[in-house]
Order: sequence, then C-alpha cells, then structure tokens
Amino acid sequence: MELSSGFYGRSNPHMLSTSGGKAMGKLIEATHEPAGVEINMKPVLDIVEDIFERATPAAPGAIMQVDASESDERALHYSSLEQMVDVLSATINRISCEITYRLSIGEDAHSTTLAVAQIVKGYSWDAKIVLALAAFAMTYGEFLLVVQLYATNPLAKDVALLKQLPEILTRADLLKPKFDILANLINAMVVVAKCTVEFKGLPSKYIRPEDPELSSANADIPSAVYWTIRSTVICSSQIMGLINMGHDLTHNINSIYNDLVEKLNRCRQRINERKDIEAFETLVRLFDAIHIDNMKILKALIYAKDDQPPLWDGTTKQRVSIELLRRRSVLLLISDLEISEKELIILEQIYNESRVQPTRIESQYEVIWIPIVDRSTTFDDTKRKQFESLQAMMPWYSVGHPSMIQPAVMRYIKEVWGFNKKPLLVVLDPQGRVANPNAMPMMFIWGSMAFPFSKLREEALWKEETWRIELLADSIDPSIINWLTDRKFICLYGGEDMNWIRKFTTTAKAVAKTANIELEMLYVGKSNPRERVRRNMTNIELENLSHTLSDISLIWFFWVRLESMWHSRAQHGVTVRNDLIMQEILTMLGFDGSDQGWAVISRGADEMARAKAETFLKSLEEYTAWEAAAAEKGFIPALNDHFRSLRTEHHCNRLTLPGISVAEIGSIKDTVVCVDCGKPMEALLMFRCCTD
Repeated sequence: MELSSGFYGRSNPHMLSTSGGKAMGKLIEATHEPAGVEINMKPVLDIVEDIFERATPAAPGAIMQVDASESDERALHYSSLEQMVDVLSATINRISCEITYRLSIGEDAHSTTLAVAQIVKGYSWDAKIVLALAAFAMTYGEFLLVVQLYATNPLAKDVALLKQLPEILTRADLLKPKFDILANLINAMVVVAKCTVEFKGLPSKYIRPEDPELSSANADIPSAVYWTIRSTVICSSQIMGLINMGHDLTHNINSIYNDLVEKLNRCRQRINERKDIEAFETLVRLFDAIHIDNMKILKALIYAKDDQPPLWDGTTKQRVSIELLRRRSVLLLISDLEISEKELIILEQIYNESRVQPTRIESQYEVIWIPIVDRSTTFDDTKRKQFESLQAMMPWYSVGHPSMIQPAVMRYIKEVWGFNKKPLLVVLDPQGRVANPNAMPMMFIWGSMAFPFSKLREEALWKEETWRIELLADSIDPSIINWLTDRKFICLYGGEDMNWIRKFTTTAKAVAKTANIELEMLYVGKSNPRERVRRNMTNIELENLSHTLSDISLIWFFWVRLESMWHSRAQHGVTVRNDLIMQEILTMLGFDGSDQGWAVISRGADEMARAKAETFLKSLEEYTAWEAAAAEKGFIPALNDHFRSLRTEHHCNRLTLPGISVAEIGSIKDTVVCVDCGKPMEALLMFRCCTD
C-alpha cells in the first residue's frame, strides 16, 4: 500500500513545533476520562521492549539463536504476567485492529491517532503509551517472524505471498535503510514510554503534583502521548507498505524524550533531596534514642547493598558481617581520601600494640574507616585506586566501598560531628551512643590506654598528669624510658638551622662533661618535617651530634601530640591563665612557630628548663657564670635562673594552631595569651605553601 507523504504530517511543520505539539496534547487531554483503575504498566513495557530487541531485522531466512537459560528465565517471568495481559489483551487487539483498518481505508495519521486515544481514554497517561506500543509490537513481531523464516519455512513464504512481500524480501539492500529509520523511531518511542512509566512511579511521599518539577512534566505528557501514538500509527503503515518514512518524526519524539528526561532528572533530584532530609532526621532521632546494642546505629551509618557483607577486614582481607561488632566499642575513623600516610602509620602502630594482648581491657575496641568522598565528582579509577591503596594500609575494618556512606550520613558527620577534612575518631559505646565526638587527640596522647575513650576517661587521665618529659615525649622513642630510669638528663631540641644545631650540641656536651652530668640529646625537628629536617637528621647521625628518631614520621607525631594536647585541654575549658600544662604546651608550639631553634632539658618528674635557640646557647656558653649556682641548687634550677636573667621586655612570639577553622578563631582568641607577658595574642589567618 502506497501512502502520500502528507500522511505523516511532514507537509505541516506547525504540527511538529512546540506550540503545535502543545495543541496536539490538548486534543489528547480532551479525550482523557480516567476510570480510576491503576495498573502497573512496567511489566507490559518489559515485554514490549523484549519483542523489539528480539525482532531486530536480520537477513531473510537468518535464524536467531536464543540462550536456553535466558529463555527459561523469561518464561518464568512471563508466567506471572499472564493475568495482567488477559486484562489488557482485548484493548491491545482493539488498538491494533483500529490502526490496521484505518490505514487500509487511507485515513490520515492524525485522525487515526485520535481514534486510538478514544480507545484508551479510560487509562492513565503511561498506560495509553504502553498499550499503543504493545499493539504495534504485535504487528512488528509478526512481520519480523515472516521476514526471518521466509527463506526456510513454507508457511512463512505463503504468508509473505499473501502480504505481497516476496519482492521486497529478496532485496536486502532496500530493506536495511527502511528498517534503520524504523529502528530509530522505535527506540525513541520506547525511551519516552519508560520516562512516562517512571513519572507515574515517582513516590508521592517525596514529590507532589504541585511541585514545579513534576507539574511542568505533567503538562508535557499529553503531548508525548499524542506523538508516541502517532508514531506507532506511522510505524504500522511502514510495516504494511514498506514505504519511505522521513526523519522528522524521529527527531520530534527524541526532542520530547530529551525534554521529559530533563524534567525527570529534576524530579529525581528533588526526591533524593527530600529522602536525604528524611534520612538525616531519622539519623538524628536514632542517635537520641536508647538502644540495647549498636546494630541499629551501625547499620544506619553503613548502607549494605547487594546482600554483600558491608565491611572489609584489613587483617584477613575479606568481606565480613557487621554483626561481628555487636555490643563492641567501635571507633569510627572518618576521613577523606587525602588522609596522610603519617597519621595512618601512627594509628596502625597504636592499634597493633593494643592487639598484642587481646584480653586486656585496653584492647576491647574495634575501628572502622568511614571514607567521605564527594559525590558531585565521578568515582573514577584514580579515586578507586586511592581508596584501595589506603584500605590496604589499614589492619582494622573499613567499608567495602565509599558509596556505602549515604549523603544523609555524610551530612550528619559534617554538621553534627563537625568533620571538615581533618580526620575524626568518633567513639560509639556498645549501645551505639556517642561517647566522644573526636578521640583522635586522646589516641595520640595516651594511645590505647585512653580506652574507653570517653570524656570522663579524658578528664581522669588529665587529673593524673603533670608537665614532665614522660607526657611530652615518652611515646616517641623507647630509649627515653631507659634514660628516665637511669636518672639521666634528657634534652630535646629542634629547629632547622644546622649551624646552630652543631654549636648547640657541641656546647651542651662540653658543659655536661664539665658539670659531670649524664646528658642524652634527641633531635625532634619541626612540625610538618620536610627535606631540610630529613637532611639534618642524616647530618646529625653522620657527625654523631646526638640521637635522632628512627623515622621522620615520629617527628610529625611529636608535634601532632602537642597539638592534640592543646585541643584536648581547650575542650575542657582550660586556659593559659589558669593551667601550667597549657602554658607549657603553648610555649612548645610557640617554639615551633618561630624561625629559631629551641631546646628543653629535664631530669626526673619535676625539673625542666626550656628556651629559644639564642638564649639556650648563650646560657651554656656562659656556664661559668652560673656554675656555682648549679652546684648549690642543681643544674636545671640554676639554668632557669640564668634564663630569667637574660630575659628582656622585647619579645615576639608566634603560635600556629593547625586544624582551627575560621569560625573557631573567634571562640578561642580570648583564651590564647602570650606565655611571656600574659597578654591576649593577636589572631591572624595564615595561608602557607612551603617547599624545601
């Protein structure tokens, strides 16, 4: 059957315009009389899509191979749809017959489309599209069966003869371009149908018809229904007559799809936003509630998907169930993928030491790494390798994949626990309650001895402490314990000026020999140690100037422990004005903030002296001036007296407190005072890029 090009509407460009499309939508809306029966059309659409996939045009006589297991699976799926198809089959057949009849008498596509719209007037918008597609899928599937079996099956050959198809079927060169255009239009119709079905399935709990994202889409759907039904009519005419069909209609359907999918994505975004708000509020309520164990909390924090165990055991290198942590104290190590290797090395050392005697009370905790990864950027191979590399370094548990940390959980971690790039160690007790929103300072100061890492435990530990060399440095080098036991004088010193280091260590050794004291010196460099500190360590060892730490990461740890002490004391409301330990902590941090070297010398629990490079070196060089006092009072009290005699009114102290946000500066600036004069220090914001 030959139909004129006017049948397709190509001669009327207004129909394909936006305003023309809206007008066609109004015509469909006028026929819409929903009967109030809701039918899930997705299973029917699945069948339709399956027909189109299986009926891909091949050369006449080519036999399609079907995997037996796939066939059995689909048969099982279809058996559950028989009842639904029984209900809809009469309507589908009626649409097919209506299109065939009207095409056979030469009626135009527009009138045929409106006739089909009358048949489906009682159905929902998504059902109208799917039913029209199903009717065409029957026609298309039957036709392709004849095409595929024509050369080998006598029955198919006879049917082709009655349909007047033999001539065209022998010309594969003529068949392919026609079916290419047809396939493009079919694909366009299917994706539009999927969009409308998905719109219908959007959860009303999270998006309402009056929401602008959905109301805008609902206004366009009648037009999409019109053009999809019209496309099935034209595709049917193509099958019946195998005549030429232009690209205008495919372009129009694709435009409708692009518009709908954009609005669908906006709806999905709004739904996800509302789901995240609901999940966040649920999480807040969950943490406020009382639980018999920690399972509800842990399962809310870590989203288990695909029925896989959600945790990765860093020791056994396999997936494990979260149930292993029931009623255990759990430390959540929260960080992004930029957590430093130095931090992991120190945490691993502390963790491994706690596992040496697993029955000790200090060992009764587990750690889970919670990676916070920005979802606005793609989790590509680079990030995957970065995640896996960090995960491989950790002997404790971690989530199987960063996607297991949902947006609402990330929001809770940032807003409630205050995560902002700097790693946190949030402590959950066996009932899932937050015992400490950040135990990282406790872990760095006391290691596993701080168990159960609660605020009460932190207060108790501080009550036992005084400012002494053990608090300052006993965890960075095992030799310090031996030196303390032997009642030796211990000198820690730092800075980057190698010339001063040579003068200071040589002079200190000479004075110790003169004073007849046993002196051990240890170089602790500077915070954020770089290549210059590394070179200094090498030179000190080669020239046998003093002891050095076994690894440069221990220098970083020395300074981060001091910073942790400041954070810990500050959280308990302690200030420089009322606390000796805080004064000494800030003095040490001030030493590090200066461009000079420094040194501190100690013996026993109650004797300690410290000063900047010039003052300390000058005092040692002037030893003869206070030698008699040293013999009378003791070396360190006499040294402190000499430091005081050299003190002048002029001073310039700088203090760097890493990890302090701009928002926090206002709340702490009144508590940070100069250790020399007691005046409040001026707060400045510093940005630094430092390379050796």
